[in-house]
Amino acid sequence: MDKFPLLWKERPAGELTTEREALYTWFTARCRLPGEGLWCAWAVGDRGELRLGVLEPEGDRAVIRRRFSDRMTAPLGKLLRGEMRPVGERAERARWEAAPEPDRLFREPWLRQRLRGAQGALTRTEGGCRLIALPYDKGKCFPVTTLFCFARVQNINGAAYAVYAFDAQESPVFR
Repeated sequence: MDKFPLLWKERPAGELTTEREALYTWFTARCRLPGEGLWCAWAVGDRGELRLGVLEPEGDRAVIRRRFSDRMTAPLGKLLRGEMRPVGERAERARWEAAPEPDRLFREPWLRQRLRGAQGALTRTEGGCRLIALPYDKGKCFPVTTLFCFARVQNINGAAYAVYAFDAQESPVFR
């Protein structure tokens, strides 16, 4: 059994434990809730995050115990900590960073050329991939048109973005 801190706003609020069982890992989070409402527990690793689920009241504390396969936990990388977040708060909100010159994040000339001059770009790494989010407007040309089939349109902080993923060799990958 391994133990990790369960944080709320970067402060210890409880404990996250993990136990290996064949091809699965059990996650158990226990804490005191910081306030009213529904709260989720998250496992945070050096390469990604995994939503464990909604914490359930148990006396004066809250708990969740869930089992995930190796396939689900592998993208986490090395587990660092647990976190509590309000149910409505998405992981993306805290993890995206502005990329004023997204072309400089890559070495490949063909990719640099397509990203040169992109405005409002965001970036992050997840599961060994570099993600680039470019503002998306249905009334304008699709960002990085040559790679449109690799894009996933999603809402980030209330705005639409075309999100692309690139592996370590800077090749586009489907997500």
